[in-house]
Parts: sequence; C-alpha cells; structure tokens
Amino acid sequence: MTATDLLFREDPYLREAEARVIAHTPEGGIVLDRSVFYPMGGGQPGDSGVLHWNGGRIAIATTVKAEAGQVALVPAEPAAMPAIGAGVRQVLDWDRRHRHMRVHTALHLLSVVIPLPVTGGQIGAERGRLDFDMPDPPDDPVLLAERLNALIERDLPVTEDWITDADLLANPGLVKTMSVRPPTGQGRVRLVRIGEGPRQIDLQPCGGTHVARTAEIGQVEIARIEKKGRQNRRVVIQLSD
Repeated sequence: MTATDLLFREDPYLREAEARVIAHTPEGGIVLDRSVFYPMGGGQPGDSGVLHWNGGRIAIATTVKAEAGQVALVPAEPAAMPAIGAGVRQVLDWDRRHRHMRVHTALHLLSVVIPLPVTGGQIGAERGRLDFDMPDPPDDPVLLAERLNALIERDLPVTEDWITDADLLANPGLVKTMSVRPPTGQGRVRLVRIGEGPRQIDLQPCGGTHVARTAEIGQVEIARIEKKGRQNRRVVIQLSD
C-alpha cells in the first residue's frame, strides 16, 4: 500500500496541485498519491476545498488520516467520485487553511508566554485554545495579551528540523503537551522552531502547518480564560482580523 506524499509538509503555502486517485476508503474517502490537504490531527482540523477531474467536481469537507500513511479527502456530500487511477486537481480552501496556520503558530507562542505543561489544545479558523496545568489563573490577562503580541511583532522565522526517535526520548523537555505524545516509530520526529540561534524562543515536536514568520499571525486577543477542573485553566485566543 503506497503512502500519500505530503505536499503540505514540503510547502504549507501550496494551494493546489495535480494528483492521482489511488484508492477509495470504505467510508467514502478519496485517497490521493500526493496531497496539499492536511489531515486532521494534533488539534488542527482537516483541510477543505475542491477536487476537479475530467468531467467532474466534488467539494471536500475535511481530510483525515487513512491506513499505512495515506490521506483521505472526505466529500461534503454523497456524489460521484473520481475513479481509481484518475488524474485530479486538488484546490485548497486557502483562506481557512491560512487562518489555521496563523492560529497554530500563535498557540506555540502562547506556550512560551505561559511556560507550563499543556494538557490539551484545539485550533480553529477564528480562534484556538490551550489547556494548561495551572491551578491559579494568570494575574493580568491584559499583560498576557501584550506579551503574546510582542512576540508576534518580533517577526521571528518559523522553521522545522528533524530528530530521531532516540533523540526525542533523550530530550523529554521538548514535549510540552501532556495529553498528546508526538508520533514515534517511523525513525524521526519533526520539530517546529520559532526564532534562530540566540533569538530562538521555542522548539517542540509538531506535525501541523505554520506561517513562515510570526508577524504573519497579526494581532491576537485573549478571548477568555476558563477553569477546567482543579488543576486546569483553558486560555482561548482569537485573531483580531
């Protein structure tokens, strides 16, 4: 079984690409040999968009992981699907994906501003949240927002690197999330770095898509802070535009 080539991993700004259908899932998903669509995972929603082929078009509601490293595009409604072997053109809902990228990178920065273990998280097109192992709420939410936006305005580069599974096991401090462990077993793990050299402020395992520089996030707001159990606080941020 052939794994899907993850084009979004090579270039998260790629908006469309040609591909070939290699399978249909029992649930009605369309498996491509290469995908610009990010599959749901790590708190980030699956991408949506449109799939075109000779004589056909179908709206894609979301994207999920399938077996053996494959990615399946889920149609928005039951309709005729491209045949296995057909060539297709996949077109991403770019505005939605880009907002996911902005929110996702902002949440990495939030974990810098609040340097506590993360117990959960979720990414949306308008807002996102992290749950922290935090018995008491932040003293000053306004100051928290100011510190977060100050990091954004530094326009730091966001890059990636790869380490081996063994390196990750030897450096457990890289993992901030208590609820979701980085995927291992494939020999290497992707790291997302914010800043470079002495200006590096964050480095953690992550498989999601991110903006290239923090200034691209734009201004964010602290939407609310909620108590979620005796030890947990949920911090919700939202894009200002």
